[in-house]
Amino acid sequence: MADSIETQIQATLDKIRPFLQRDGGDVQYLGFKDGIVYVKMGGACEGCAYMDSDISAGVEIILMEEVPGVIQVKTDEIPDDIMKAYEDRMIAAQEKKDAKK
Repeated sequence: MADSIETQIQATLDKIRPFLQRDGGDVQYLGFKDGIVYVKMGGACEGCAYMDSDISAGVEIILMEEVPGVIQVKTDEIPDDIMKAYEDRMIAAQEKKDAKK
């Protein structure tokens, strides 16, 4: 069930991302746990005065409407296990990419 939700979350973020990128921003999926989606805002979104209120609230509203089971989006206070799983995914993706060379 969680994999299906994570797939839906990532697909929804893929739809949102181009709108953020138009203004130099970005959103990166970190993980999902207990109804909470953890994301990192990047590019122009980092340090932007609107990131905490307008942008992250918009991302949260869209995810809550598009993905059943999402109750909140957090851009800070990332739990250690979410960060570890994200780092492991990034390492595995890089190793897979390197193996293809």
